[in-house]
Amino acid sequence: MTDMTIEVRAPFDGRLIDTVETSGAEAVEAALDTAYRLFRDRNAWLQPAKRVEILRQAARLMTDQAEHLAVEAAREGGKPLIDSRAEVARAIDGVLNASELLRSEGGSVVPMGGTTASLGRIAFTTHEPVGVVVAVSAFNHPLNLIVHQVAPAIAAGCPVIVKPAEATPLSCLRFVAILREAGLPEAWCQALVTESREVTGKLVTDPRVGFLSFIGSAAVGWSLRARLAPGTRCALEHGGAAPVIVAPDADLAAAVPLIAKGGFYHAGQVCVSVQRVFAHRSIAARLARELGDAAGKLRVGDPLLAETEVGPLIRPGEVARVHEWVEEAISRGAELLSGGSPLSETCYPPTVLLEPPPDCRLSTREVFGPVVCVYAYDDLDEAIGRANALPYAFQAAVFTRDFATAFHAYSHLDGSAVMVNDHTAFRVDWMPFAGLRQSGLGVGGIPYTFRDMTIEKLFVGKMV
Repeated sequence: MTDMTIEVRAPFDGRLIDTVETSGAEAVEAALDTAYRLFRDRNAWLQPAKRVEILRQAARLMTDQAEHLAVEAAREGGKPLIDSRAEVARAIDGVLNASELLRSEGGSVVPMGGTTASLGRIAFTTHEPVGVVVAVSAFNHPLNLIVHQVAPAIAAGCPVIVKPAEATPLSCLRFVAILREAGLPEAWCQALVTESREVTGKLVTDPRVGFLSFIGSAAVGWSLRARLAPGTRCALEHGGAAPVIVAPDADLAAAVPLIAKGGFYHAGQVCVSVQRVFAHRSIAARLARELGDAAGKLRVGDPLLAETEVGPLIRPGEVARVHEWVEEAISRGAELLSGGSPLSETCYPPTVLLEPPPDCRLSTREVFGPVVCVYAYDDLDEAIGRANALPYAFQAAVFTRDFATAFHAYSHLDGSAVMVNDHTAFRVDWMPFAGLRQSGLGVGGIPYTFRDMTIEKLFVGKMV
């Protein structure tokens, strides 16, 4: 790494993939000046029909390049190729979703005439772009997260500056190039890999920024939010320690593979990965054993191989950290049912623990690795209380055949979404996706992000 470039290396074996130029304070200032001037010139705004055309053409280009995009994302991010292909398909659908919003998300009529003061008036609203959007993204979905932040900004008519994760900038740069090939003028979407956190801070906190979209760690996100200029809106997407409740009547044959998928997909590096499973005492040991068996059968290795189901962690330091947390839990009484030892400097096996102590790090913090903990409970409300006990709340799940149990869990769990008979990591990109408490601020999902990136502007006309 030099002062002017960073090396992008494959997390599985450290191979050099590419080098990328970094941007300092001068480049950030130039990007902000370009974007803000564009936003302030209303005559230069892209018309809705043009935005639709660009997004549709981008989706077509992405479809043509789908396999290349999947391989590139798998190489730089470490997600297995089978899952990277699914990510690319989601990203293409997300771009199309953004293009459709311009036909479905309109203003509204505000009734007049209901009071003497409002007689003889007509009122309606339209949408306008909120301003310059700055999008700071994470590594774990290097293409789809960028789409979630950038495509709604384009649909809304906002100039956007996007900063991808340093570990995975290539998918972002590829997507920006595709947008430009699709007809988007360069100034409307600028990608910067900033050279330091200080420079990122200058980008985010500048008063010319109208909206910050941040996906990443809670510590960084909340710190940036506290430093935003007055009037800058924001949405923060952090992580959690997603809870699953398994009732005694649950279909374990169906539940186990779903819990395994939700816990070990992308080596657990997902903000809503299954981490804490609360199973009724009558089935907890069996569930943990079967989950351990399922975990042990997953193939870990090179993400570019078709047979790989679990890839590496993003960097070796994360393997060491996850192992330290696992060893702590075992030393304090947790029973190890699968995994538990690094496979290499970069890969950690899918790991299942039964009854870690409630105050260890695996029980109280987001592991962001391939570890699932199982805890026995005696009473449903006890399980819900334990699930709700942490300062994080995002997506949760319950497995049961009983509607009353499902609805009771839905009504009492703190998550913004509760899945019934499915894992916590389920998502389609047009549904609301919201971290609560320390897990985030605002509502994600492409239509919701689009609304955040617009203002509703009122017209009131008086008849003369």
